[in-house]
Amino acid sequence: MRHSIIRGAVAATTVVATALALSACTPPSDDNGQLVAFGPQGDNGSLKDNSFTQEVEKKFDIDFDWQTTTYDGSVAGEKRQVSLASGDYPDAYFLVPWVDAFSRSEILKYGQQGVLVPLEDLIDEYAPNLTERFEEKPDWKESVTAPDGHIYAITQWSECFHCSFPSKLWINSSWLENLGLEQPTTTEELRDVLRAFKDDDPNGNGQQDEVALSASAAEPIINYFMNAFAYAPVGGPSSPPPLVMDGGKVTVAATSDGWRAGLQYVASLADEGLLDTAAFTQNGDALKALGDNAGGEILGAAAVLHPYEFVTADSPDGRDKNYDAIAPVAGPDGTQLATWRSPVNPLGMFALTNKSTEEERMKAIKLIDYLVTDEGDKRGAMGPEGEAWVPAVEGDVALDPELEPTFKPLTYDETSNAAWRSMGQYWDSLEYRNSQVVPEDIYSPDGYERRLLYATQEYEPYQPDESILFPAEKLWPDPETSAELADLQTNIANYITQAQAEFVTGQRDIDDDGAWQAYVDDLNGLGIERYLELQQALYDAL
Repeated sequence: MRHSIIRGAVAATTVVATALALSACTPPSDDNGQLVAFGPQGDNGSLKDNSFTQEVEKKFDIDFDWQTTTYDGSVAGEKRQVSLASGDYPDAYFLVPWVDAFSRSEILKYGQQGVLVPLEDLIDEYAPNLTERFEEKPDWKESVTAPDGHIYAITQWSECFHCSFPSKLWINSSWLENLGLEQPTTTEELRDVLRAFKDDDPNGNGQQDEVALSASAAEPIINYFMNAFAYAPVGGPSSPPPLVMDGGKVTVAATSDGWRAGLQYVASLADEGLLDTAAFTQNGDALKALGDNAGGEILGAAAVLHPYEFVTADSPDGRDKNYDAIAPVAGPDGTQLATWRSPVNPLGMFALTNKSTEEERMKAIKLIDYLVTDEGDKRGAMGPEGEAWVPAVEGDVALDPELEPTFKPLTYDETSNAAWRSMGQYWDSLEYRNSQVVPEDIYSPDGYERRLLYATQEYEPYQPDESILFPAEKLWPDPETSAELADLQTNIANYITQAQAEFVTGQRDIDDDGAWQAYVDDLNGLGIERYLELQQALYDAL
């Protein structure tokens, strides 16, 4: 079955590539002066009626004609691909990285085919603020500049501190207190805590209904626990295989002895019923339903970025205040690491196509130039002053007390259709973010950002040494091998994800040397040596 899926993927890629080659020659369309724009639209109202859309239409003399998709990544990605393959693509793309955006392979391919137009001259002439940001953060400019010297898409620069350590474990502190337990510091202490959560009735209802530990498929539970055995890079459903550096050599972590030991530990938790194996298949809504269980509090711990992913803010019974992040636990040999994310996002959010006119390009780049200002970010990504934020006043304290406070976010009405939210968030420096005013009550919704700051400070000491980090965000594909690399990456990553879940859930025996060797042999059969060879070539070209 696996081989038929691979063949299908190759065939689909060929069809898309052929269509793209044809679409690159498509002349600009007559759109009657409208900027045809592709972007995701939520269920809180249309992009056309969005008050920020209407403001920037007036500010930059833009008349948007929206081609919309959803915030479902698979649906959004497919619709974007279809628009490109058919030749019926828009003048501009406004995308959200965590939904769907241009990969580096796509940026380079479509740019060199002429579908995406170079932006650097437009930036030099019409985007002084973006130019200044590039000077302030030279890594950002370097990251958006393709090997041919052109900038075909604008990415997001985000120094969100709590996002930089995404794989956290949030544990129910009230249950620890009820059972007279301390926060665990090692893998075996954590096992003892989870056993107590499962067996000792921490919610006090006289029933063994507790779920000791869970997560969602969107944020692999493997990552937090693996860091007690071997470094786990950022992972997710569409992430590449976990690559690490070893003395300048690109290696795949998922075949190492340490990785196997990590899987043995996680599998042992599942075998004891301490880990909810639905964590490998359920989505975020299912996890949230577990945390918000109407019959009472039943969730002991969750491995996710932040607690509001699994429990509703300001819950009536106060359960949202019960979860605190614990620092990375140490493994048997003392390994104690934290997954780290670079502020460089390689995915293209904004791009212009060859269907746009010179005038439309000028107006669109001026809009992006506005969005990278502090004013533009607050208005575009947050909302109107007085509704989503207010200026700081005397006596306010910034998230970082050493910084001058600049603005105070307000509790945002998620039904409001007054901002582009993530679609408008291009600029998020540490200084800008940490200058916001945040209340000192970390368990209130308004103090949530400070709660996340304190939690992340527990992880910062365990940031991995740069020498082991594979700099995926800095690499550009080789056009001659990019299609081959993409196919290898997809097939290998999917296989590793599937096999890991099977090892943990007992469908494969992680303690069986033969089963482990079969897994390694399968990866060899999928071309992992060739994959590493291609990645090494890209790394050496830096």
